[in-house]
Amino acid sequence: MTVYEDADLNAADVAWDLNPLVGGAGQEGVVQLLEQAEVLTGQLEQWRGRIGELEAPELAQAMSTLGEIQDRLGRAGSWVSLRFSVDTSDPAHGAAMQKFQEQATELSTRLIFLELEWAEVPEAKASILLESAELDFCRYYLESARRYRPHLLTEPEEKILAEKDVTSSSAWSRLFDELTSAMVVDLPDGPTSLEQGLSRLGSPDREERQIAADAVTAALEPGLRTRAYVFNTLMADKSTDDRLRSYSSWVASRNLANQASDSSVQALVDAVVDRYDIPQRWYRLKAQLLGVEKLADYDRNASIATVEEEFSWSQATDIVLDSYGSFSSELAGVVNTFINENWIDAPVRPGKRPGAFCAYTVPSAHPFLLLNWTSRRRDVLTLAHELGHGLHAYLAREQGVFHQSTPLTLAETASVFGETVTFGRLLAETTDPNARLALLVESLEGQIATVFRQIAMNRFENAVHTHRREIGELSTEDFADAWEGTQRAMLGDAVEITPGYRSWWSYIPHFIGSPGYVYAYAYGQLLALAVYARYEVEGDAFVPAYLDLLRAGGSKSPEVLGRIVGVDLADPRFWDGGLAIIDAQLSAAEQAARDAGRL
Repeated sequence: MTVYEDADLNAADVAWDLNPLVGGAGQEGVVQLLEQAEVLTGQLEQWRGRIGELEAPELAQAMSTLGEIQDRLGRAGSWVSLRFSVDTSDPAHGAAMQKFQEQATELSTRLIFLELEWAEVPEAKASILLESAELDFCRYYLESARRYRPHLLTEPEEKILAEKDVTSSSAWSRLFDELTSAMVVDLPDGPTSLEQGLSRLGSPDREERQIAADAVTAALEPGLRTRAYVFNTLMADKSTDDRLRSYSSWVASRNLANQASDSSVQALVDAVVDRYDIPQRWYRLKAQLLGVEKLADYDRNASIATVEEEFSWSQATDIVLDSYGSFSSELAGVVNTFINENWIDAPVRPGKRPGAFCAYTVPSAHPFLLLNWTSRRRDVLTLAHELGHGLHAYLAREQGVFHQSTPLTLAETASVFGETVTFGRLLAETTDPNARLALLVESLEGQIATVFRQIAMNRFENAVHTHRREIGELSTEDFADAWEGTQRAMLGDAVEITPGYRSWWSYIPHFIGSPGYVYAYAYGQLLALAVYARYEVEGDAFVPAYLDLLRAGGSKSPEVLGRIVGVDLADPRFWDGGLAIIDAQLSAAEQAARDAGRL
C-alpha cells in the first residue's frame, strides 16, 4: 500500500473557511447581519393586518423582503452553528449560538402574522394570486404553506411557542450534542472520540471489534440516565405541541413537513418490515464469510478483508472526483470547487460533533460539508454521499431562498446517487475476486443500514413515543427493551444482541434533534436506487434529466419532481421495486462469495 503523510492520511489540514458567510467580519459580521434583518423585519411589519388584501405585486414585494430576512439570518445562523459543530467544547461558541438563536427567534416571532394571515386567505383568491408570474420565485412555498392551516394556532400562542423553543427543545438538543461530543472511548492504544471508537467496529479482527464495542458501551454508561431524561423531556415537549396543533400521531407533523401522507409512510414501513428476511439472510452469509457460527451485534460492520485498507484524503478525493466526472463533467467541476475552496471540514478533533452532514446555508452563499475522516473505505463513500447533498444544494441555488431545499423524502436522492456512482466506479476497476467481494459487501451493508436499520430505528421511535404518551416517562431499561425488541425484529436469530448493545440507542442524534426523521433515509435510498436503475438503462441520455432534478430543488411537489427522472412516487408498488434491487444485490454478493472460494 502507498505510504502517505500523516496529515494527508488523516485529512488534518482539510478545514472549512466560514468567513465568507459573514463578510470576513467574524462575530461582528453576525451582529451586522442581525441588524440588517432587524431593519427589514420592521419594513415587513408594515404589512401586518393587510396580507389578505394584497394583490400579486404587493405580495411579491412582501415575500421579497421576507427572503432578504431569511438570507441574513441564514448566513449568520450558519456561521455560528457550523463554528459550534467543529468545537462544541468551547463555551464561547455555544454562547454565541445561543445568543443568535434568541435574537433570531425574537425577529421570527414578529413575522408570524404573515404565515397566519396568508393561511386565512380564501382558497379562491389564493389560487388566483398563485397563478401570477410575479410570484414565481415563491409560488410553491406559498402553496405548500397552506397545508398547515389545520394545525396553526392564534398569533399570541404561536409567539409563545416560538419564544419558548429557544429554552426548550433547542436547548435540550444542544445539551445532548455537547454530552455526546465530549464522550471519551478508552481503547488499548489510548483514549479517542466516540466516532473513532465506533469506526473500530469495522476492523477485520474480531477481538478488536469486541474490545471497541465494550469500550463504547463503557463510554455511554456514565451519562445514560441524563441522556434518557433529555429524550423523555423532548418527547413530552413534542407530545404537547402535537396535542395543541391537533396532529393525529407522533409522526404526523414530520410526514406533513415531508409532503408525504401518513398512509404512504406506513406503506413504506410495512414494505420494509415485510422484507426483514433480507438483512437476516445477509447476516447469516456474513457469519460464513467471517468464519463464525453466529454474528454478534459488534460484528455487523466488520470488514471481510483480512487487511483493512486505508485511504488518504488526496486518494479519496481523486476517486470521488473521477467518479462524478464519469457521470457529468459539470458535477465534477463543482466537486472540485468543494475540495479546493475550503468548503469541507474533515478531520476528527476533540469536541467535534460526530457524524457527517451537508449544511445548505443560503443561495447567496454556498454549502459546507462536515466529515469525521477516519481513513476507511466507508469514509470515501461518505464523502461521495455528502458531496451529493452539496451538489444538490449548489445547483438548486438558482431557485432562491424559498425553493432551494427539498423535503427530507427527496433530500437523500442526490447523496445516495453520488455514493452509488462512486461505488460503481470502484467496482468496475476491481478485478480480484476477493476485492470485488469486499466491495459488494460494503455496498450491500450500506443498503441494509440505510433501509432496514433506519426503519428498525423508526419502529424504536414509534415504541418510545407511544410509551411516553400512553404510559409515561421511560426508564433506561424501558428504552433498552424497546431498542432491543425493534433491533431483534430486524435481526431475527441471525445476530446475537449482547447486553452492552442495549444502551446504544443513547448516542443517536436524530432521535433528539429530528424526531421522525429516520424513515426518510429509507425513502430516499429506495428512491435513489430507482433513479440509478434508470441511469443504468438510459446511460448518458439520463444525465440532463438528473441535472434538471437537482436544479429544481424544492420548487415542486415530490411527485412532480420524481416525474422529471421517470419515477412514479404514487405507485404503491414503488417500494417493492427498490427492495427487489437490494435482494438482487444480495444474490450478487452470494455469487461473488462463491467465485472467491469463500463459500
